[in-house]
Amino acid sequence: MTHTEPERVTPELLDALHRITPNDPDHLPLEIDLMEVFRQGHPQLPQVACFDTAFHRTMPRVARLLPIPRRYEAKGVQRYGFHGLSYAYLMDELARLNDPAAANGRVILAHLGNGASMAAVRDGKSIDTSMGFTPSAGLLMSTRSGDLDPGVAPYLSRTEEMTAREFYEMVNHKSGLLGVSEISSDLRDLLAQEAGDVRAAEAVALFCYQAKKWIGSFAAALGGLDTLVFAGGIGENASPIRERICDGLGFLGIEVDQKRNAKNAPLISPDAGRVKVRIIRTDEELMIARSVARVLGFGSTWEA
Repeated sequence: MTHTEPERVTPELLDALHRITPNDPDHLPLEIDLMEVFRQGHPQLPQVACFDTAFHRTMPRVARLLPIPRRYEAKGVQRYGFHGLSYAYLMDELARLNDPAAANGRVILAHLGNGASMAAVRDGKSIDTSMGFTPSAGLLMSTRSGDLDPGVAPYLSRTEEMTAREFYEMVNHKSGLLGVSEISSDLRDLLAQEAGDVRAAEAVALFCYQAKKWIGSFAAALGGLDTLVFAGGIGENASPIRERICDGLGFLGIEVDQKRNAKNAPLISPDAGRVKVRIIRTDEELMIARSVARVLGFGSTWEA
C-alpha cells in the first residue's frame, strides 16, 4: 500500500492500515487504536493521517527494490524509507534560506537522533534513503542495529534457539549504541565515558564511521554534493559527532569550521566552502500541522 499525501481517516483507510500492521508492529497498532478511540468518542471530528514514507515516493525503482524473489514485491515488500516528515520540513527550510540546492542541486539530509537515517535528494526529490522496508535498516541507532548480515538471524536461531520475536526485540530494542556499548543508548553518556571505557569509544566510533560511509555512498548516487544538512537531537546538538563524521570528507568538498561547529551555528562550513554544511532544527510536528490544515481546507501557508 502506497500513500503519497496526507489523507482523511476513513473506515477504508483504517482497514488498510490494519492489514499492514505486520510491517510495523511497534507503532501502527497503537496509532490505529488511538484513531479508533477518537472515532468512537468523537465521530464528527475529522482525523488526518500523515505518512512518514510519503517523502520518498519519488525514489527510482532501483532504489526501492529488495534483492529477494520478485513475488514478495507484490505483497508490498520493498524499500519505503522513513523520517519523511522531517525531510520535507528540512527541504522547506532550505528553500526558505534561499539555498539553490533545494530546488536544483544535490542534498544529503542527515536526521540523526534516537532513530537515525539519511536521505539523498536531487532537485528537491528523494532518490534514496538509508531506512528501508522498516525503520530498523540503515545506520545503527540508539537501540536499533541498522543494516545487518541476514545470516545472523539463522545463526542465533541455531546456536541460542532465538525465536523470530526475540530476534526482532534484539535488533530493535537492544542493539545499536546500547548493544555495542553495553552502557547507554544516549550518545551524550557515551561521549562522557569514551576516554575511560573502550566500549563507549567503539560505539561512538562505529556511529560516526557508518554515518561517514552513508554520506559517501549518497554522494556517489547523487554524482556529487552541494549541501549537507544535520538535524535531529544528535545532528543539531552534538558538535563532536558532526566533526568526526565530516573529518576526511574533504575530497567531497565537505569542510567544517570548528568555531562555528562548536557554537551549533546554522552554517558550520567556511564561507568559501564548496559544500554548504548546515544545521537545521527539524520540526515534524509543525509539518504534520501544516499537512492537516491543508487537507482540512485551511490553506498550505498556515503556521503554528
